Amino acid sequence: MKNIEEAIGYTFKDKTLLLKALTHSSYANESKKERESNERLEFLGDSVLSIAISDYLFRLLPGVDEGRLSKYRAALVCEQSLYDVSKQISLSEFVRLGRGEEMTGGRERPSIISDAFEALIAAIYLDGGMETARGWVIELMRGAIDDVAAGHRFNDYKTMLQEALQKGAKGKVTYRTVAERGQDHNKEFEVEVLVDNVPRNRGTGHNKKEAEQNAAHTALIGMGLQ
Repeated sequence: MKNIEEAIGYTFKDKTLLLKALTHSSYANESKKERESNERLEFLGDSVLSIAISDYLFRLLPGVDEGRLSKYRAALVCEQSLYDVSKQISLSEFVRLGRGEEMTGGRERPSIISDAFEALIAAIYLDGGMETARGWVIELMRGAIDDVAAGHRFNDYKTMLQEALQKGAKGKVTYRTVAERGQDHNKEFEVEVLVDNVPRNRGTGHNKKEAEQNAAHTALIGMGLQ
């Protein structure tokens, strides 16, 4: 517990909140003692994260309209962004996974780690209050926020991929859903990007649009363009 708290930079008064935040449903399903996963905390953490980021952007960018603020917030709270930020605290090392999920690479799956990150935000909120959670989120995400505010990181990866392929006189880009997992309130979609009907890369997200963006982003990384 001490190692985890040192890594995340927060000491819990109620340690059970931290353990619950790190408990994936696969672990809870296999455990005889632990029956509750981090899904409820993830639900709450999503809202805490949204208000923290919205408030910060609202104050930081007084001249920016609602449309652009929404785009900046979306770029910051998307699955890939949260997964990238979570690497700063080595979160994937501490998430508790079931044996099957562990063996299939769940520890490096962005959807699982980003969900745990949101659950951790909720745990800090419940343990220390809104201002504590807000401060923790903003401090950890300050670099990403500043990049977005400067207009450097909000990218439409689907458009970028299409433009990159057009420059190389390559083919048509399409997307198809290859998997749909989870319950209605916590869906995960896996989408594959194809070029001239040839599969290239995959991405996951809580909706098809996010999964498509993540698939395009992965393709751009594979092409050395990100």
